[in-house]
Amino acid sequence: MAAGLPGEFQLPLAADDLLQGDSSRHYVVQEVLSVRELPSAITDFRAAFRERGALAVLQHFDTVYSLLRHFRALGTAAKEDALELMMQVVTCHSSELSTILSDSGLSHTDRNAHLNALKMNCYLLSGLLEAFEMEAFKSGLAEVDPAGKNKKNRAKSSGFSWEDEREPLLQLLTQLLQLDLRQLWSGLVVEEEFVSLLTGCCYRILENSNIGLQRYRTTREAAMHLLATALTHYDHMFSATLKITQMLQHFEHVAPVFAQAVTLWAKEYGLKSIVGELLREIGQKCPQELARDTSGIKGYAAFITELAEQIPALVLSNISVLLRHLDGENYMMRNAILSAMAEVLLQVLNGDQLEEAVRGTRDHFLNTLQAHICDVNGFVRSRVLQLFTRIVQGKVLPLTQFLSVVSLAVGRLKDKSVVVVKNAIQLLAAFLSNNPYSCKLSCSDLAEPLKKEVQKLQEMKDCCREAAPTITPEEEWEAMLPEVRAAARQILQPQQEEEDEEVLEVEETAERASEQIIGMLKKLNYKSAVRLTQKALSSFQAQEPFSSSEEENEEAAILDILKKLYIGFCPGENSGDSPCDNGNLTTEEAELEEQPQEQPQTELVKQEMLVQYLQDAYNFSVKITEALSLISKLMYENSVSVVQEAIEFFVTVSQFGVPQALLGVRRMLPLVWSKEPGIKEAVLNAYRQLYLSPSGDSERARAQNLVSSLSLIMVDASLGMIQCLEEIISEFVQKDEIKPAVIQLLWEQFTEKTQCSPLERRAAVMLLGMMARGKPEIVGSNLDVLVTVGLSERVCEDYRLAEEVCNAISKLASNSKPAKGKNNVPFRLPQEQALFACLSKAVSNGFAQQSSHWIPFMEAAVTLIYQLAEGPEKICADILQVCSQKALENLQEADGRKEESGASPSRVSDGAISLPTFLLLHLVSLVGQVALQQVAHLEVSVNAELRRRRILREEEKTKKRKEHSNSSTIKQRPRSTGNDTTMEEELGLVGASADDTEAELIRSICEIELLDEKHLFSAFVPLVLKICNNPGLYSDPALRAAAALALGKVCMISSEFCDSHLRLLFTMMEKSPLPVVRSNLIIAAGDLAIRFPNQVEPWTPHLYARLRDPCQSVRQTAGVVMTHLILKDMVKVKGQVSEMAALLIDPEEAIMGVAQNFFNELSHKDNAIYNLLPDIISRLSDPACGIDEESFHTIMRHLFSYITKDKQTESLVEKLCQRFRTARNERQYRDLSYCLSLLPVSERGLHKLQDNFDCFADKLQDPTVYSCFQAVLVRFRRAVGKPEAKVLAEELEQKLSACHNQGLDSAETCQEGGKTPMPEPAKRKTAGAGCCRQPLSTANRDDDDDFVTPRPQAHRKNKHAQKSQRRKKTVIVFSSDEENSSENELSAELREEETPTKTTPITRSSTRRLR
Repeated sequence: MAAGLPGEFQLPLAADDLLQGDSSRHYVVQEVLSVRELPSAITDFRAAFRERGALAVLQHFDTVYSLLRHFRALGTAAKEDALELMMQVVTCHSSELSTILSDSGLSHTDRNAHLNALKMNCYLLSGLLEAFEMEAFKSGLAEVDPAGKNKKNRAKSSGFSWEDEREPLLQLLTQLLQLDLRQLWSGLVVEEEFVSLLTGCCYRILENSNIGLQRYRTTREAAMHLLATALTHYDHMFSATLKITQMLQHFEHVAPVFAQAVTLWAKEYGLKSIVGELLREIGQKCPQELARDTSGIKGYAAFITELAEQIPALVLSNISVLLRHLDGENYMMRNAILSAMAEVLLQVLNGDQLEEAVRGTRDHFLNTLQAHICDVNGFVRSRVLQLFTRIVQGKVLPLTQFLSVVSLAVGRLKDKSVVVVKNAIQLLAAFLSNNPYSCKLSCSDLAEPLKKEVQKLQEMKDCCREAAPTITPEEEWEAMLPEVRAAARQILQPQQEEEDEEVLEVEETAERASEQIIGMLKKLNYKSAVRLTQKALSSFQAQEPFSSSEEENEEAAILDILKKLYIGFCPGENSGDSPCDNGNLTTEEAELEEQPQEQPQTELVKQEMLVQYLQDAYNFSVKITEALSLISKLMYENSVSVVQEAIEFFVTVSQFGVPQALLGVRRMLPLVWSKEPGIKEAVLNAYRQLYLSPSGDSERARAQNLVSSLSLIMVDASLGMIQCLEEIISEFVQKDEIKPAVIQLLWEQFTEKTQCSPLERRAAVMLLGMMARGKPEIVGSNLDVLVTVGLSERVCEDYRLAEEVCNAISKLASNSKPAKGKNNVPFRLPQEQALFACLSKAVSNGFAQQSSHWIPFMEAAVTLIYQLAEGPEKICADILQVCSQKALENLQEADGRKEESGASPSRVSDGAISLPTFLLLHLVSLVGQVALQQVAHLEVSVNAELRRRRILREEEKTKKRKEHSNSSTIKQRPRSTGNDTTMEEELGLVGASADDTEAELIRSICEIELLDEKHLFSAFVPLVLKICNNPGLYSDPALRAAAALALGKVCMISSEFCDSHLRLLFTMMEKSPLPVVRSNLIIAAGDLAIRFPNQVEPWTPHLYARLRDPCQSVRQTAGVVMTHLILKDMVKVKGQVSEMAALLIDPEEAIMGVAQNFFNELSHKDNAIYNLLPDIISRLSDPACGIDEESFHTIMRHLFSYITKDKQTESLVEKLCQRFRTARNERQYRDLSYCLSLLPVSERGLHKLQDNFDCFADKLQDPTVYSCFQAVLVRFRRAVGKPEAKVLAEELEQKLSACHNQGLDSAETCQEGGKTPMPEPAKRKTAGAGCCRQPLSTANRDDDDDFVTPRPQAHRKNKHAQKSQRRKKTVIVFSSDEENSSENELSAELREEETPTKTTPITRSSTRRLR
């Protein structure tokens, strides 16, 4: 049939092997054709193929071999033709072989010819595949995106795409392998090289990084089927295992592909053993080697995870080979194995009907997962929490493990890794959403039923114990007889006796021996009982019960004695019931007795299950409540994702009725001002879910529920919380997310068309005001309704409602701001408006009535008048006159009554004594509020109006000038252009000077006119001053507080008046026993520091002094005020900022939060905390400051967390080392060394320590100092891996150790002859050395010596200049170390260039009195 070959064709290891060798034994390529000869040779091959079929390759092998050698040099057409031809040849040969292999009479020559042809065809086809794949890979690397488009176009134009040819080629090879090719090898095994040749095509294609794309799905499946055929018919298992493992190690993208392939092989081809082979191969990898060489870890991990997701049952049966990697160092392998466990739990080990062994495996997996919640690696902890989230959502976690996992998740809320915290919150939210206990998880609601059911269970147990049937000793003996007999036989057979049996000694008397045996029986220790009976039989043969045994055999005798002993031990347990009574019961009566006994037992079991359920629910609720407090603190973390998860968690908790959830919902409100869009949107979405999706059958019912929910959150809410809620609601209104039915219902509640309480009416007005911020027309269109209903004659019945009405109307002013670039007329109402008449009347009428709510209403009314009225000063002047007239009339009536009663007329100075206190209180409060609003009106509204009118005039002038310029002749144009330019420049100067002129006008009005004798205020200022100066005469606390606040407001008017009364103001701030007075004056002083910084600046130490006030509310107020002043650069930050640092350890959490917020904001300013740290350390380490060491450590840990730059660290190391020289006591040594231990010292920082070693060498004898330096070195070694750095650290450690061990003398020796003199204790300062250097605990002394008005700046400049001339040495010095004189303390006044040229307008955040 076919011509023979010179030799057998052997598959070469390399292509060049076919060019050399013994041609008589093996086939050798005779000639490699050139590129020019190839086209004709291919044509000849094609002709021969048509003539002779697939065996034509035997003569034309060299042609295609030559083509492969010159593949890169050939054109695309020649390559395509060769591929097409070879596929035709192999297809033809495959169909021929299907017939030939079934022919039993095939000759040896024909078989060899077909075998060689098969090898040649497959070799050439696989060579073409390899060449095309390599070409595609290289072109893919070389191309960029634009060239990729050209590639697509080229493929379309030529009609050939290698990516489309791969699938039919693989299908052809699969078809070939499905034949029984062993017949060609004489029924023997197909040679491994041939199988590897074909499977190598699959592996080569799978190495392509794009093979995982969806468009190549059919190609992937074709390769999988080819490999499955090789595994099934050609024993490819071992080779495939090794190859897949290698590819997983080197190609990350093949993990999901091979996972899909193994799944296919296991399910469709029954090749389940390959799962075990692959996992065993991976499991045998050494964990230590994987830790060193991380290549391949990601591929192994992804493969295990993907495989577990697709065939978890098979992974379960082989997972034991992987468990050793759970103790390895590589976290990715741990994650993969734990993920596989979770998949097995989710898909296999679920359900309640598990066998005991399977349940044990499940519990083992769950315990392993729980153990890794506390893994050393954050990625593993995070992954396990994610897995538990899936397990909980899949309802696979057994109830017995609920609480343990919840406890672990709560513990992870304190994790240092942000990702772990985020996933812990997600897990807790999943627990809530999928909890099996209750839809309402309130601890208080669950505690009561639990208590009742526990009590009921106890009662049922008592009843069952009384009614329980008695088991007779005979019945007990019969039950235990088989075990006793078996023990006796084991003891009595000598060949089975245990060698290590315990030695038992029988008691001395028969009675005690009997008791000993009975005790063994009761303990179920039957062997010991039998042994003791044996010994007793030989010891007490003549004594009962050991003498009367009639049994022949020893076993029966022992059992008989044991029976007598056991039954005789509890005789008469049923002595109350005689045998004859029991014997008289009929069978029916006995059955009737048994039925009631079974029923209570069933009820008892049910009750125990109920109690256990309630106990678990209660414990779960307790854990969730514990998590709430932790998660609420996470809302202000730096991580956006953690904050978003915390917000989402509180939404989930709120839906389950946990009472503490409302606190979290309120706590998230300030986040609506966050600069992060994601956080703000999360807050809006949270409130959208909680309040904008109410339940209800009708729109009216839904509106009612929404209003009720929003009203609830405003109960006891602070002013800040209400402002945040207003921002949220205005956002909703602007987006039309609040239905008109809600607004309609609010108006009905306000007008009392709907039955509601006064509290609900106020809430309705507040909500309407909040909505008006988004849409002012909500209030503007119903202004008359607000005035007539809220400010009518009934206003005195509810001043708080009237106050909220004023606040709602004020939204008209705050929302009527002109657009940018436009000079619109500001929104004002005429004085004749009914609103102002009603306000004046309400304020005047309420003046003479005693009410605690009149003052807040009055403040809101006066503010509204100044915001909306034209000429508000006239309206308020009328109100002042009417109210003062009423006070005078009251005073005259009181004096008249005294004269009628015969009393001597009072003096004018004592006239106030006869006036009711509340009238004075109202009058003083009214004066202060009008004064403050008048100043704000002048600075803001009048100033803005003057500027607006000036700009309009300038625009008119410019317009006329342009018209005049246009009408001029052409001859005048060149000249006028120059003039216009000059005039525009002049206009700019005029505009700037005009601003100054207007500001100066306003200032002159405030300084000269408002407090002039002709002005109304001048009549009331003496009264305010008299009340403030005479606290003994005016002892009412509310009056003194109002007078102090009024003084602060009046001081806002004039810098001269302020300067002359600052001593009185700060004296009251320091000495007043009333916390409310001190708090009010701190706020007033803060506002004055912004308005008149030069006047207030010398008094700054007294402001800092309030940070140590004994009252918590005063400290908090001082902290907030100082935060604003320092962050706005209105107060020079010096060493006194250490008082802010001291608040970090305040016992009150709110004050601690203020201090933390201050330093967090301060850290955003360049080097601010770094610059202040030396002064803070110096002051706080002074024992006279009153800060103990533990508190000092807490403060420093917080402050040093802001030191992150290497240069700052290096500089601080040097400064702190230098500070050891000037330290005065051991406490300061220890504090400085502790601060050094907090710094992340770099290599350069360690050099600084070396350079300054002599500064602290003599202090190393102190164990605390030495341990701190040791901590620095330990931290350095962990962070730095360079050998040079480690050598440096070892050198320093040796020096430290030497100085520590040898003491001060050795320390001097190891300093190369240098000496470190101990600093002399610093001399104590005199009492007059400056109030700021003294401990603040002395700030409240009774004498007034501290309150000397600071001298003007002019008297201090000379001394300051002289002091600067004396400074010649450049030594690192801390400001707190300088001996500051009283003059130096006062030299902090703002310099001329720092003083604001324009007074800052003041708008107070809240002008309400603190109560």
